[in-house]
Amino acid sequence: MSSILIVSFPAQGHVAPLLAVAENFVKRGDDVRFITGTQFADKVAGTGATFVAVHPDADFDDRPLSERFPDRAALKGAKAIAFDIEHVFAKPAKPQYETIIAALASHPADVVIADVASLGAGFLLGQPRSLRPPVIMCGVIPLPIESRDTAPYGMGLRPARIMNGARNAMLAAASRRILRQAFGAINEIHSQVHGVDMPFSFMDWGRHAEAIAQFCVRSFEYPMSDAPANLHFIGPLCANGSQAPLPEWWSDLDGTRPVVHVTQGTVANTDYDQAIAPTLRALADEDVLVIVATGGRPLDTLPPLPANARAASFLPYDELLPRTSVFVTNGGYGGVQYALRYGVPIVATGGKEDKPEVGARIAWSGVGRRIRTEHPSPKAMRRAILDVLNSPRYRQASRRVAADMAAAPGFAGLADIVDRLVPNPAAPQSDSCEVEAQQ
Repeated sequence: MSSILIVSFPAQGHVAPLLAVAENFVKRGDDVRFITGTQFADKVAGTGATFVAVHPDADFDDRPLSERFPDRAALKGAKAIAFDIEHVFAKPAKPQYETIIAALASHPADVVIADVASLGAGFLLGQPRSLRPPVIMCGVIPLPIESRDTAPYGMGLRPARIMNGARNAMLAAASRRILRQAFGAINEIHSQVHGVDMPFSFMDWGRHAEAIAQFCVRSFEYPMSDAPANLHFIGPLCANGSQAPLPEWWSDLDGTRPVVHVTQGTVANTDYDQAIAPTLRALADEDVLVIVATGGRPLDTLPPLPANARAASFLPYDELLPRTSVFVTNGGYGGVQYALRYGVPIVATGGKEDKPEVGARIAWSGVGRRIRTEHPSPKAMRRAILDVLNSPRYRQASRRVAADMAAAPGFAGLADIVDRLVPNPAAPQSDSCEVEAQQ
């Protein structure tokens, strides 16, 4: 039995995949503790892991960043990334690190598993390896590590067909100028902890961990000629699916009309103009069935539904997605991965956080189309959805990715990484699946 300490940035899209990790390690007999925000205490307890509250200075509510930081609303690209690094990730890093150190002091761990946004776990790498457990960075967002083959993270730019390296070098130089203040804030906090600047960038700390476990497959991620040896694509974890009951209108999914499913996840679902409202207006006169999931919001908050639309707060995705022809989203990574497991092609709108990177990979991999704006017009939405619905190449590409996901090791891959890092692992590997958290 191994002692495992999981650390997650307190946001739904980061916590949910690691809840699955926790549950699987508990099921195979490991001792699991989970550091995150207090709002997730019950969900952590539900996995069988021991909840450890992160320091209050590193905790916050799960509202969209634009609501918590009004000054951020007008920022895009590298400027939005700079704001997030300084205000969202850097400031909580020291109290998060102190929570990790206190947890290790009270009960040593054989390994620390953390998501990429948990900069406090990145600070742990400032200790000599002999004084700390191995650290695994889990990729719950598109792979953010720096590479000469990719544009700086947050710009949402695919690899260029011509002069890609030169373009990326130019953009990286410009990005460093924009991010100077943000990285300066990280260096100042790292110096408070270790007495020196952070020796690598926030985006790149995974390269210096003992392993990166990316919850994706290579076919949905840009190729990198300089990829680190510690990078492992384990695929999305095998999900048990939502336990949501079948809505009363479920029999309408009788196969007579193509199904277009639209959702904005469980967090960024207050502004329906991002995806739901323009989809409803775009397809009101089309011979399709539009299925809306509000992610928990009351149904009476939706705009009026046309005759060809149905809605529910939550839906059983393992029942719905095999019946779905097009998945429409505002770009949440978890929802996109879930749709791709079933080979469903995608239309993604623009947005902030990691959403531009998700949309860029959708377009690059050929599994669907992205609309760059956060508030698309019904006309643009209709054009994109009908193209994806009627062009076989998108579904063919999605099915290729689905096949890769089916062949990926999932939790067994992560367990193997842990067991290779921990001397003499006592616990057998498990083939059990995790609970699903809709995003």
